[in-house]
Amino acid sequence: MKQRTITKVLTFLVIGFFLLGVSAVADDIKTRMKNRLPVIKKLKTQGIVGENNKGYLQFIGEKKAEADVVAAENEDRKTVYKAIAKQQATTAELVGKRRALQIAQKASPGEWVQDASGKWIQK
Repeated sequence: MKQRTITKVLTFLVIGFFLLGVSAVADDIKTRMKNRLPVIKKLKTQGIVGENNKGYLQFIGEKKAEADVVAAENEDRKTVYKAIAKQQATTAELVGKRRALQIAQKASPGEWVQDASGKWIQK
């Protein structure tokens, strides 16, 4: 069920790219994000990363395992948010914040999310 929800979200994000006529880039990003998903889920389960209130992954403590994966995921999210913002005539920051709210609602028990005030909460 959780995997299906994540796939739906990834599909939604990629739709923005298709509408902009950059399907090859969208396919690359979708593939990269799907490939990183198992590592990200593991990092979340271990409490190493959480979802901040801007729509990006963030390290929770001192441990910075798989920092390259986290950086790559955040960079792809940034690209997706910019594309969606352009399509919707808004800002990438607003798209990220909206996405953060969606992610927080769907977070699994034990995962860390950051509320609007910046406080970290373990679901």
